[in-house]
Amino acid sequence: MELIKTAIFTIIMPGSVTVLFPYLILWPQRSQLHLLLSLQQYVGAIFMLTGISIYVWCALDFALKGKGTPAPIDPPKKLVVSGAYRYVRNPMYVAVMCVLIGESLLFASLALLLYAATVFLCFNLFVMLYEEPVLTSKFGESYKDYCRRVSRWLPRVQSYS
Repeated sequence: MELIKTAIFTIIMPGSVTVLFPYLILWPQRSQLHLLLSLQQYVGAIFMLTGISIYVWCALDFALKGKGTPAPIDPPKKLVVSGAYRYVRNPMYVAVMCVLIGESLLFASLALLLYAATVFLCFNLFVMLYEEPVLTSKFGESYKDYCRRVSRWLPRVQSYS
């Protein structure tokens, strides 16, 4: 059941942030967009594929290991500190940012890059003002220890164990 709820959430939330809104931002320029497959666009595509892969990996970990979903109304029941979470505390948000940065490179769009910066600001505020306090109250010292060892945004080379 968690996999179905995760899929629905993914289509609605990250799907809107990474597909619908960028499409709406690019729509007025649609006649000027050409995929010539330059080096910049290949790099953008790599960012996008990396972000999608990380998101799927994390969503599966939430559903299968955490027994919950990425949705704030149905979070994991267990603290997930394995998989990508060994390297960075918020890999799903990092994954979405990879997709957005990749799109801005793929379509050579400053508007999408500014949108990505705005999304990151919103993510950061949400994490600091809502997620971290909720996780601290739910998981206590184990979450605090995890926070001391793993960065919020920048992946570590050495994993959390």
